Amino acid sequence: MISTDLADWSLGRLLSTAARRVEHAWNRTLAEHGLTHAGLVALQALSSGPATQRELARASRVEEQTMARVLERLERTGHIARSPDPADRRRRLVTRTAAGDAATAEFAESDVADRLVAGPLSDPVAFRAELVRLIAEFERPD
Repeated sequence: MISTDLADWSLGRLLSTAARRVEHAWNRTLAEHGLTHAGLVALQALSSGPATQRELARASRVEEQTMARVLERLERTGHIARSPDPADRRRRLVTRTAAGDAATAEFAESDVADRLVAGPLSDPVAFRAELVRLIAEFERPD
């Protein structure tokens, strides 16, 4: 019989499950405002000004085709606008709209995600420190 008692679960299973649950809650919060995590990353990448789809894909570490879909959705929801690049009319520049600026400010990833996670924790500062140590340990070269 498979145990459903969380106290019996391995630490890895607990961490993986917690990460998925937080991600789902984060995605629900963004969806209520017509955003996705990928869309928020693209909006944040536009903080330094207009950019091409290729530049946004590179900054977001996704393929251009993936970024194209993200930008289509952001344009439909009014978070970005696209216009011809004056330097090269074959390219289009992506800019944040007022709605995109507002969403970026409202959903500064660290603020919203931290509030989302910190609420249920008894000691969010210690938890954060442990996560930083855990991630750093796994990033060390073998």
